[in-house]
Amino acid sequence: MKKYLSVAVLLVSTSLCTLAQNAKPVFKNGEAQIVEAFSNPEEWIREDLWVETEFDTDGDGKPDRMHVAVTRPKQTETEGLKLPVVYKTSPYYAGTAGLAKGLFWNVEHELGATPPPRTHVEVQRRGERPIISNSQIRTWVPRGYIVVHSSSPGTGLSDGAPTVGGDNESLAPKAVIEWLSGKDNGYKTRDGQEKVKAYWSTGKVGMTGTSYNGTLPLAAATTGVDALKAIIPIAPNTSYYHYYRSNGLVRSPGGYLGEDIDVLYDFIHSGDEAKRAYNNRTVRDTEMANNLDRITGDYNDFWAGRDYLNDMKPMKAALLMSHGFNDWNVMPEHSYRIAMEAKKMGLPVQIYYHQAGHGGPPPISMMNRWFTKYLHGIDNGVENDPKAQIVREGDSPQEPTPYADYPNPQASDVTFYLKAGGKVHGSLSTSKAQSKGQETLTDNVNFSGAQLAQADESEHRLLYVTPKLTEPLHISGVARVTIELASSKPAANLSVWLVSLPWNAADDARIYDNIITRGWADPQNYKSLTRSEPLEPGKFYTVSFDLQPDDQIIPAGQQIGLMIFSSDQEFTLHPQPGTQLTIDLNGTSLTLPIVGGKKAVDSVMK
Repeated sequence: MKKYLSVAVLLVSTSLCTLAQNAKPVFKNGEAQIVEAFSNPEEWIREDLWVETEFDTDGDGKPDRMHVAVTRPKQTETEGLKLPVVYKTSPYYAGTAGLAKGLFWNVEHELGATPPPRTHVEVQRRGERPIISNSQIRTWVPRGYIVVHSSSPGTGLSDGAPTVGGDNESLAPKAVIEWLSGKDNGYKTRDGQEKVKAYWSTGKVGMTGTSYNGTLPLAAATTGVDALKAIIPIAPNTSYYHYYRSNGLVRSPGGYLGEDIDVLYDFIHSGDEAKRAYNNRTVRDTEMANNLDRITGDYNDFWAGRDYLNDMKPMKAALLMSHGFNDWNVMPEHSYRIAMEAKKMGLPVQIYYHQAGHGGPPPISMMNRWFTKYLHGIDNGVENDPKAQIVREGDSPQEPTPYADYPNPQASDVTFYLKAGGKVHGSLSTSKAQSKGQETLTDNVNFSGAQLAQADESEHRLLYVTPKLTEPLHISGVARVTIELASSKPAANLSVWLVSLPWNAADDARIYDNIITRGWADPQNYKSLTRSEPLEPGKFYTVSFDLQPDDQIIPAGQQIGLMIFSSDQEFTLHPQPGTQLTIDLNGTSLTLPIVGGKKAVDSVMK
């Protein structure tokens, strides 16, 4: 009897030992589950290395190498377990310059004038090997992934020069992904020849990140690298022109008045101090200085080369996009334009939008299902999930409402026309009146957009409002304005806000309570984005442009207001007050994408 008991104990012990030795990912309801055997940080293997690229951007005559850090479960070493990779790359990991005085361009000058020089700053590099970043690790390693980080070219311990959207920022993560899928381009040291291989990788890679860190997954995907199976960009900057310009106008990202592409270069340039002078000379002081053009704001080859929409043809990765409709830093058009193109290309696409500002990832379950399908290969049906998940006003970001797509397929364009009275409150309606006349505003940047919207009367803006809504009205998609105007000077800022009135001035007002969407344009670019023409004072020009994408339900009792003004204190250059813009109401209109179309409008605007 003791003999049989001993054998039974031995069999049980052997079975438990085998189970312990064969830890593997676990899936439930189409999502990777936390596995206890992968969850002890003290047992994770952390190592750093360098991956060699195919470019040399720091002028030392050698291919640039990217600094890479790997965090993986011990079983990838002890049991030969291979796992897919969640990869994140960034220019921020080794620190930034901070917002030093004079770093930003001075915006207090006339349009078309040469701005005064700005101050250049140096980044004090921080960080120690082997850890580049701890982001994503506690989320994905316990769920059966390896997490990899790398510093962008010219930052941290990576070779090269920062180019802020140049080709090397796409090719650097491509080189890392190729290494993760078997290419023999990994090295133990920055300058040595001892090789390192990613023997623990299945060769399937997904990427994610927010803002600049969300731009780089898209940058990598545009190279068409095979091993990059899925990306989840969060509030990505998909075009540096759209970030620093708007329809020909020099326009700052919200919260960073006077920032431009060369400012961002200085902000992130944390790489090798010995190579910074060369990088500054070739990138910042030559390529950027000669092409960024703060005088006209026109689109050119420099900006076209930093627009990822132009590079999407090779892209294969499944795309889960995330953005906030009230992100006035990296505005929602950045995600919208890429998602729309990816859908046209036939790629798997889903989009998650929320009502808040910059950042905001999708719920972990959405990300988990995306990576489970495309990295682990589990057939969880995610490709059949609703194409759009939108967080409704007042709801938790973790509880979005599913829709068939974005824009809402039930939305159609409704055109609104203006009737006189804009210095107080003109009217906005779907009926087109005859002989509506002209109205004039006087530019004065000393008044903020919020002040102008709340003013009962102002000579510095024109405001046209709908009747009070008797029921909620759902806007979904891209609004567009056509404005026929004349300027008293050869150049003028043109700003448009779509607002919800009455304005909620309470301290606890929500970010979406007042501003529905916004847009800016340079009337000098009325014919072409690539060539501006000085305005002939007093001559009328027709300017048409899109406002930022939105999906918002305007509550009953509110009025929708179209506010037209000139200089926007938060976003544009600040010329001296006095420029007059005259709006011809007969040639001016607003087109709104309304769920239910004109029938819905007619039922709530009686």
